[in-house]
Amino acid sequence: MGRSRGGLTTKIHALVDANGLPIMLKLTEGQAHDGRSAADMLDAIGEDQILLADRAYDSDALREKIAGQGAWANIKPLPNRRKVPAFSAFLYRYRNLVERFFSKLKHFRAVATRYEKHDANYLALVKLASAKIWMRFMSR
Repeated sequence: MGRSRGGLTTKIHALVDANGLPIMLKLTEGQAHDGRSAADMLDAIGEDQILLADRAYDSDALREKIAGQGAWANIKPLPNRRKVPAFSAFLYRYRNLVERFFSKLKHFRAVATRYEKHDANYLALVKLASAKIWMRFMSR
């Protein structure tokens, strides 16, 4: 749990597949920058895959790491970039899969209200809720 202007906060970082199901989850402090915390999650991305991410993850280092793995990063560029990288607005529309996953995750009361004060316990609750989301998808 980290301290920010809003008080004690925690960010959940999620990597989801094409069905909006979580593949990798991570917690960071609320004041931690998103782009720096994503570097260790990107090992799950394989060759010929596309990473869809929002502007918070826009960095040359992240794009180079993804390109080195044989994948392509479709990240909306920051407006102050001098050299604007390739970006597909059509593909970016599918980033809503991550937002829909977080919406499903917030249906679990213990996750939404963050009853657990220890990060390991909270991450366990998030993973338990994610497993339930997976099971709901598989039972269709």
